[in-house]
Amino acid sequence: MPEQEVLQLLKQQFRSSMPSGLQVFSEAIDSQLGQNSNNRDWIKSHFSDLVESTQIKAYDIYKLSEQAAISRSFREVFGRLLPAEPTREDFLRVLEEQAGTLDAFFLSLTQGRRPRAGKAFEHIIKKLFGILGYPYTPQAIINGQPDFLLPSREHFMTNAMDCIIFTVKRTVRERWRQIVTEGLRGYQFFLATIDEEIAQRDLPEMQTSRIYVVLPARIKNNTERYTGAPNVISFETFFAQHLDPAMTRWRNNGVIS
Repeated sequence: MPEQEVLQLLKQQFRSSMPSGLQVFSEAIDSQLGQNSNNRDWIKSHFSDLVESTQIKAYDIYKLSEQAAISRSFREVFGRLLPAEPTREDFLRVLEEQAGTLDAFFLSLTQGRRPRAGKAFEHIIKKLFGILGYPYTPQAIINGQPDFLLPSREHFMTNAMDCIIFTVKRTVRERWRQIVTEGLRGYQFFLATIDEEIAQRDLPEMQTSRIYVVLPARIKNNTERYTGAPNVISFETFFAQHLDPAMTRWRNNGVIS
């Protein structure tokens, strides 16, 4: 069987054996919340820890699922290439013939983990925002496409200055410059990340562009260049000083019920 055909069979079998990303993320979140799944005060006060620990748990769940799926894929696909009663030589022959296939297969697995990691971060925040009852429009098309537009796109169109624009990026690097346009009409722009390596020189520029960097408290408090930056805040500070006061204002003004 040609290598390319074997590779496609391996990928198909692997995909069919893996749980969806949503299943993995949901299992991880449920595991970390435990008996506090409906305790909003607890979730809010432990948000930083939940963001970090849930990502670790999701990765552990994914790796276990991945190993099981790889095993099933090998048994299913390579089993077809071996005789009914394979010998040691039969097994070694298949390995030699499919060395390139194995290399390409494992490379595709490695590449597939990267977008999943970013999606995990976004999904965790989306799930926790939902439990906490924060209203938002996801992926709203405005002057850009932020991940969360609070409280809604409709309110943004009538009073952009009263809205919160919240974007999630697991790592920032230079990509923060691409998302500045998402906040040009709003005065509250927040970039949530777990990036511990944002360059010192970028923080004042981000402040000038009215961008708050929102981080887990551990990263905020243990990274020297973050501790002195006024536009770098923890998730807990974001809730206490920005989102919760906005919720009160929106309710008082009849924007939300």
